Amino acid sequence: MTLGALLGAAVTACSGPPPKSALTGVGTAAPARPSGPQRGFTLVASGDVIPYPTIMKQAQQDADGGGHDFRKLLAGVQPVVSAADIALCHMETPYGEPDGPFTGYPTFVSPPQVAEALKDTGYDSCSTASNHTLDAGAAGIRRTLDTMDRARLRHVGSARSAQEASKPALLRAGSATVAQLSYTYGTNGIPLPEGMPWAVNRIDPDRILADARAARRAGADVVVLSVHWGTEWQEEPDRMQLDLADRLTRSRSGGRPDIDLVIGTHNHVPQAYEKVNGTWVVHGLGDQVAGVMQDPRGNHGSIARFTFEPPREEGQRWTVKKAEFIPQMTDRGPPWRVVNLGEALRRDPGRDDYRRVRDGIRKAVLSRGAAADGLTMADR
Repeated sequence: MTLGALLGAAVTACSGPPPKSALTGVGTAAPARPSGPQRGFTLVASGDVIPYPTIMKQAQQDADGGGHDFRKLLAGVQPVVSAADIALCHMETPYGEPDGPFTGYPTFVSPPQVAEALKDTGYDSCSTASNHTLDAGAAGIRRTLDTMDRARLRHVGSARSAQEASKPALLRAGSATVAQLSYTYGTNGIPLPEGMPWAVNRIDPDRILADARAARRAGADVVVLSVHWGTEWQEEPDRMQLDLADRLTRSRSGGRPDIDLVIGTHNHVPQAYEKVNGTWVVHGLGDQVAGVMQDPRGNHGSIARFTFEPPREEGQRWTVKKAEFIPQMTDRGPPWRVVNLGEALRRDPGRDDYRRVRDGIRKAVLSRGAAADGLTMADR
């Protein structure tokens, strides 16, 4: 069943209480427009959070023996994330019980303390549809979403009920209502739990577009698609990514696009940003939190930042006034830490290792001509 069939004329927020002060909850009807001039907003999005055992061990050390603390790991990007009006993360793995057991590849179960760290870093909402969503079955979905609710972190892409599956994450920033949708190409062959066909959103172009239109009817000014796709370890977007991006960004209703921004995850390495049919597509952000992997690029990524401005006339499209990317990596230390590479190089220009990684990320991000469309690299 599509979102439109379940939603009818009303949509509620996908999870618990409101996040930042810049955002307000969205009830069963679209929120009232604020009075006064229309105001734009900034949105940031970052890549996969997929904690391998090395990262979990670091979080244990940072907690001084009291469980897991991921906040120090993420502190290097906190200024960028918390400064945005809306910050979106991608939680690729399910959570376990507070005391474990926890596992890494090939079936992940992550410490639930990750959610608190993401919230404290400044994230407002996470996509949760991935190839690892079902690694811990229906119980893993329930634990993950319950934990995010307690952390006041919104979520979309997996669900505990058919009703929940029918709702995008709706957020308020500036004068806009922003809808986040989330889908994955698959679940590593793990079947959906019996009686729960709605547990994880799977990529289906017709459904994605129907859901986007339903979110628009429910009051969304900007529709952001988080999509788990692509070929692992490949810097070039594959044919599926290119074809799907073209189809989704070509679709229009009422004279404006159905989708305003596409944010890609899954492939573990930074991929290109580009404008497709006038809409920004981030093919792959790379990983934000990973650990020891088969390829060191698995700890490289970018943070996307888009500044939206309101339309001149009611009913027209909100447009991206400024498009930026911020290179980041996870430094293996010790200790392991996520690093804003631009900021780190401003402080210590002699870090040639950081410079090489930053330049590699920049090359991948700009590889499909995004600089000509105004994409720039930022360091804070």
